[in-house]
Amino acid sequence: MIRKSLAVLTAALIASGAVYAGDVTGKVSWEGKAPGRKLLKMQADPVCASKHTEKVRSSRVLVNDGTLQNVFVYVSKGLEGKSFDVPAEPAVLDQKGCLYEPMVMGVMAGQKIKVLNSDGTLHNVHPKPKVNKEFNLAMPKFMKVKEISLEEPEVMIPVKCDVHPWMSAHIGVMSHPFYGVSDAAGAFTLSDVPAGSYTVTAWHEVFGSKTMDVTVAASGAVTTDFSYSIADVKKN
Repeated sequence: MIRKSLAVLTAALIASGAVYAGDVTGKVSWEGKAPGRKLLKMQADPVCASKHTEKVRSSRVLVNDGTLQNVFVYVSKGLEGKSFDVPAEPAVLDQKGCLYEPMVMGVMAGQKIKVLNSDGTLHNVHPKPKVNKEFNLAMPKFMKVKEISLEEPEVMIPVKCDVHPWMSAHIGVMSHPFYGVSDAAGAFTLSDVPAGSYTVTAWHEVFGSKTMDVTVAASGAVTTDFSYSIADVKKN
């Protein structure tokens, strides 16, 4: 009787969308020697140069102990026809040390993005989308915060600062919340993914996209890993 009641309750929860499978986790590895990192020259803006006591190098390719950082990982197929609430909490994109932090980020379509200017110098936030509307937001040194939003799903949108040409970031605009970015250990997590079969895509600015098919069970978690090497730059 108890087992039957539990089965009925579980079925009802699944039907209502209240039961989630858990997380899709993984690691992005790097095969081979770590590429060199280009030196960034900030002397054109003394404020930028003063923010750093040591030489600053590009973070476009960050390899740490055989793992690759700043890879955007997301569910690219399997959620068609489903809708999800847009977070009320804004995402944050900072301009700090005349660099974008984070360099790679995800938001849901329509979610507010709080853009900060932590530098005390002129910046301009210039997304260059193909689907969303392009804009160019000037942020003088006295403007510390401004909110923006991107209304349509689009992966990925490059963001530049025309004042400081070395500054770049990428934003993935999603129709769902199942995305993440690999950290300094190459690890990523897509949280609370509903049970089902999906295609998961990994994207890197230099090395392009790779896909894996995964099946998320009705309970528990699933692991899927990606691997990149210098050869991938030629494929994208």
